[in-house]
Amino acid sequence: MASAERMLTSKVTCSFSVFKHFCLAFTVIFITLISQNHIAETAHISGTWNTKEFFRFLIKFGFQKTDVHQENDGYIYGNVTIKGNFSQKATLAVLDRGYFLEYYGNRTVANKSKACMLMFDKINYTAYDSACYDAGELDFLRKIPCPFGKVCEDEDKPTNVVPNHQFTFRIRDIRQPRFWYISMVACYRDPKTCKWKHLDEEAELDYDIWFVNGNPNVSGNNPVLYQFSFDRQDTVELYLVFFLCYIILVPLQLYAALQQRHPVTRLFTVSLLMEFIGLLFNLFHVLKFAVDGVGFEQVAVAGDVFDILSRTTLMLLLLLLAKGWAITRLELTHKPLVFTIWFIYGVVHVLLYVWNMTEVDIIEEIDEYQTWPGWLILTLRSVIMIWFFLELRNTMSYEHNIHKLHFFLHFGASALVWFIYLPIIALIALRVSALWRFKLLLGITYSADCLAYCVMTHLLWPTRSEQYFLLANENFHADELDEFNESPHVVNTYRMNTDEPHDFNDVPSDYNNFSSVNSSQNNIDDADYTKPILT
Repeated sequence: MASAERMLTSKVTCSFSVFKHFCLAFTVIFITLISQNHIAETAHISGTWNTKEFFRFLIKFGFQKTDVHQENDGYIYGNVTIKGNFSQKATLAVLDRGYFLEYYGNRTVANKSKACMLMFDKINYTAYDSACYDAGELDFLRKIPCPFGKVCEDEDKPTNVVPNHQFTFRIRDIRQPRFWYISMVACYRDPKTCKWKHLDEEAELDYDIWFVNGNPNVSGNNPVLYQFSFDRQDTVELYLVFFLCYIILVPLQLYAALQQRHPVTRLFTVSLLMEFIGLLFNLFHVLKFAVDGVGFEQVAVAGDVFDILSRTTLMLLLLLLAKGWAITRLELTHKPLVFTIWFIYGVVHVLLYVWNMTEVDIIEEIDEYQTWPGWLILTLRSVIMIWFFLELRNTMSYEHNIHKLHFFLHFGASALVWFIYLPIIALIALRVSALWRFKLLLGITYSADCLAYCVMTHLLWPTRSEQYFLLANENFHADELDEFNESPHVVNTYRMNTDEPHDFNDVPSDYNNFSSVNSSQNNIDDADYTKPILT
């Protein structure tokens, strides 16, 4: 019996080692891939634009609803300069979605002179222009580059420009928060004909632009709102709340893992630690973002990587427990099928993340679950949930131990909630504005994951799990056995037996008869004593 358990334990340890190496290799490859393809989203952007590029989209930024009693208007301010001479001016456009879609859609017209006319057709008679349309009520455009050391020529009131900068847009909307789209295009308006033309002169423009929700000329702006786009506001508080939850949960689970060194406990601890590390990385990013408007984008990507790994690892653990591994059976059945399904889910999850960052046009107001990889992962998750339920039901049908049945009931209920929440919230998010959708998905996802980890920590706590775990830690029970062997009555009995050899001929005949009758009635052969009996 002992040799069989040691052999099975070594197999489980070997499989777990392979899993750890797979996760490590997966993490390295994934971080490398993302670091090469990720496009940063910040409140402070800077760079160089060559006018031969014709069009460059800079950012989509959400500005909050204006409170007339507070200084919380949105501001876009910065500098655009050039080294050398430039005969004509390109255009910096700041547009809301109603004007931007037509403007953006016509950028691909092959004839760039015609493209310029089509792009600004809707804007012509609404945007202010001192030379061609001074009756315009909307401040959408700036001629760039601006004169060196001076404000842009479109700034009719230089006192409104943020000090030490060349242009300022003030976003004021008392009805609702709104996304604004900022871009640069190689088009200029002929001051004589007032028609838009293509700027075919090549030049490199250096830009440095800030986007904030609040007045940069006053102090006391809320740091968790000021630098953040409206759809990312309040995320700092979300990360801090879950950090406080995990800062309590993680030490508890580490203590449990030290008390009970079991494969299930170790796998769960690895999943929890990866979730905590991912949360720490994202928290570090948003805290720095609140200070400088840039943050550590690569650290945030690494945090997302660990978050994906933690969820896929948790799913693997749920599937293993549903099949009764280490609870009702020592050997995992259909091992290739289980790991294949887990691997496919992980690959699709990676595909969804990469697709969302590289293939989804930022102009589209959709989230990751409204793409075909998103629908694929939701479908796959639903299929895995059904398979999980069937496997758990099959495992429980062969189980008669009351403690193990209670564990499976609580475990199955909490796991099914964790499986089903994502498809449901993804469907609800279809009806939620993009301004609120990210915060909704982030809050509910972290809440569901945190609740799942809390429940699993409770179910797998050593004082509870020892009632239904197989493959118990040998060292843990060896300590108890050592204490038992050193107890006084055992020592005295040993001494008494060693002083006088026992005569087996003095064994009572009733005892011999009792043993033989029991053996014959139960029909237990010698081979049965080497098999583990599962209760």
